[in-house]
Amino acid sequence: MTTERKILQMTDGAATGGTGRLPLTGFRVLELSHIVAGPSGGVLLADLGADVIKVEEPRGGDQSRAMPNRGSTFYALNRNKRSLAVDLKSEAGREIFTKLVRGADILLDNYSPGVLERLGFGYEWGANINPGIIYCAIKGFLPGPYGDRPLLDELAQMMGSMAYMTGPAGRPLRAGSSVIDIGAATYGVLATLAALVDRQRTGRGQRIQSGLFESTVWFTAQHLAQASLDGESPVPMPERGMGSRLGWGVYRLFTTADDRQVFIAITSNGHWQRFCQEFGMEDLAADPDLDSNAKRAANRHRTLPRIEAVAASLTAAELIERLERVQVPYAPLNNPFDLLSDPQLNSGMLMEVQTEAGPTIKTAGAPVASNNFTLSVRHQPPGLGQHTQEVLQEIGYSAPEIEALAASGVVRLDGPVLLSGGRPS
Repeated sequence: MTTERKILQMTDGAATGGTGRLPLTGFRVLELSHIVAGPSGGVLLADLGADVIKVEEPRGGDQSRAMPNRGSTFYALNRNKRSLAVDLKSEAGREIFTKLVRGADILLDNYSPGVLERLGFGYEWGANINPGIIYCAIKGFLPGPYGDRPLLDELAQMMGSMAYMTGPAGRPLRAGSSVIDIGAATYGVLATLAALVDRQRTGRGQRIQSGLFESTVWFTAQHLAQASLDGESPVPMPERGMGSRLGWGVYRLFTTADDRQVFIAITSNGHWQRFCQEFGMEDLAADPDLDSNAKRAANRHRTLPRIEAVAASLTAAELIERLERVQVPYAPLNNPFDLLSDPQLNSGMLMEVQTEAGPTIKTAGAPVASNNFTLSVRHQPPGLGQHTQEVLQEIGYSAPEIEALAASGVVRLDGPVLLSGGRPS
């Protein structure tokens, strides 16, 4: 299929988010996914310009639409997509999906193992009707002894040793975000884009799979290597103490006068000298027993109380301003609400989307930048079935046919059927 297909129905009439064409303009993705893993992969492809059609079950759609967090997961991960609500178990729904697969470049799913195959839409079926299609499946495990087992983010963190390494000894702790779902999706998308490049040479697609378990192990790769080298498990990170795990003399959080916390990381002699000069600790800067990181690590009992006293005498803003001035690495301890007003993020990294209830909220943008294009919100997170009519029209269905499909319950329309054949406003 051609990669020069013009994507239809951009909300602003353009296929760019700023300067230059988005790199995946012209590629079509069918996203069969829910909650975090699949949608996070789909939104990366959508932000980069792909026409991502979110194929949803008509009665409820993506489970994240009805989660008790007021839909915030859905709003975070489903901008720039179109929603097609279709019953894939019906004969008419199968026919619709078959037409879509014939014209698609990528099929992305995070269904449980075997679901697509039981529906009759496995990779062999898809490749038979569209040899160029690339299937990207985000599963619990890659092929192997566990390949057919379901898995979830938190379970993967337990099984892949991340929870063991994150929590204090005897108190395993999951990471504070769905890092495994998002990570597995990102690696799946990476391999899928590589498969698109390979398709230019071969003309054929392929099946790509990413695993939650294996992604967790990848995230703990340095600990796995240490275990293999030492012949025993590494000590969990909290047991090592901030800084000591990397051997840095000053590498930890300090509490300020306004009861905030700021992480200070002194990882070079230059940092140390500038820090001491800025904060009136010239005696420490001149001390030969502290002129290397190894010496500072061995003398934390001398340095840390002095730094704690400095931090406690300043507000977080004052401490940060002075650390910034002398270019010593630092980071405030932020919560998610703090990030909404962060100057770096508000310089273009936060994207505003419209919620179904009315208010506009800020969500995280894809963490990439280019000198040739700018990412933006081209489609608001879609209502369930919002784009059913226009997608069906694009693959050849007439308005009366669409009306009949809706009446039979095969598809769901978010808006009225336009008998004129025009597009919804």
